[in-house]
Amino acid sequence: MRFTLPTTSRYVLANATVPCVLAPGLAARDATGMAACDLWIDRGIVAAIVPHGEGLAGAADVVDLQAKLVLPRFVDSHTHIDKGQILPRTPAANGTHDAARATVGADREARWSRDDVQARMDFNLRCAFAHGTGTLRTHIDSIGKQTGISWPVFNEMREAWRGRITLQAAALFPLDIAIDDPEQFAATVATVVRYGGVIGGLTFVGRAPDAKLDAALDKVFAAAVAHSLDVDFHADESASPDARTLERIALAALRAKFRGRTLVGHCCSLALHSDADRARVIDRVGEAGLAIVALPMCNMYLQDRTPGRTPRWRGVAPLHELDTAGVPALIASDNTRDPFYAYGDMDMLEVLREGTRILHLDHSDRPWLGLLGPVPAAVMRVAGAGTIRVGGPADLVITGARTLNELLSRPWSDRAVLIGGTALVRALPDYAELDALMA
Repeated sequence: MRFTLPTTSRYVLANATVPCVLAPGLAARDATGMAACDLWIDRGIVAAIVPHGEGLAGAADVVDLQAKLVLPRFVDSHTHIDKGQILPRTPAANGTHDAARATVGADREARWSRDDVQARMDFNLRCAFAHGTGTLRTHIDSIGKQTGISWPVFNEMREAWRGRITLQAAALFPLDIAIDDPEQFAATVATVVRYGGVIGGLTFVGRAPDAKLDAALDKVFAAAVAHSLDVDFHADESASPDARTLERIALAALRAKFRGRTLVGHCCSLALHSDADRARVIDRVGEAGLAIVALPMCNMYLQDRTPGRTPRWRGVAPLHELDTAGVPALIASDNTRDPFYAYGDMDMLEVLREGTRILHLDHSDRPWLGLLGPVPAAVMRVAGAGTIRVGGPADLVITGARTLNELLSRPWSDRAVLIGGTALVRALPDYAELDALMA
């Protein structure tokens, strides 16, 4: 892109196009919800946001952005940086959910040492950072010995990346453990509490709700209440008509009178319910105060996959219906270069671009750009993240696009990322760094 930031600590980003949904208090000045603004940067802080051309007199350093879109750094609410980048060493992976579970489980048992997990986490975080992510939640496989390996590594990563990316972690384990192995469940809860994490769990793919599931959910919510934890589940990642655990999660939250934040990921099968059943479940989800995150790239890759057969559906949660009902509806990266999703690069702009196509977020009057920041930030309790605001840090992503259509039509690999008003020297890690881990 053709602009250079000044070396001074005070300057103006003039003639910037700012999406109003990402800038609280900014009034839209065109039909697409954008405003032409001048952003005054003072020692790493957004000191003022004014209509373009008003009050530029006296500004020492002015950078004319020529109507380029300026976004806040992104918020990615559902990732798996502990298992990312293992695809090259899992040849049995074939794109199906069953194979992904089996190959990841075998790889975890054989290869997920402290050094292995640390190297892959760091690689994934460098990708996310270079693309412009500022806040990220990862799920951590918390099964058996892995809990004691991966959580301390995550804690090291959180400290090492402090000031660059705000990190959260959620424990991921089969929910049956809460009933079948209470000692392991208690140890997992203690680990989550120790490291300031989020308690979670995985409902089995395609499983019909039963009393055991309800009992396990009650134990998770009881632990969350006892320790003031938020909750983050994986649920109904299936096309099975029996995959209906989302409603049971909502009912469990209501039984527990849970007042924390509950995020539920995937919920693919909700799209396949009858209209009446789907409406009922969404009403219950709203009553319980749940938020739903769809993972468009991963689930379009996994769902309805049969060798030699073209998929018949997109495999994603019904975001439009959820959003219309007032349920916080998110999208996120999910897996990256592992058997659950063979591609991806921890880039929320790619997630938005592909999510727009997959979920038909275009041709809509809903403020879907909020999915990049303020909507997930609210669910994650990260105040101010994913927004451009007066008094907030000048943590920005500047693209070469001038309109939403231009933003979604190209990858914008040459975007500029600003941290505290200073341009990041963007450098994506080389895949060759991982070669030793693939041997």
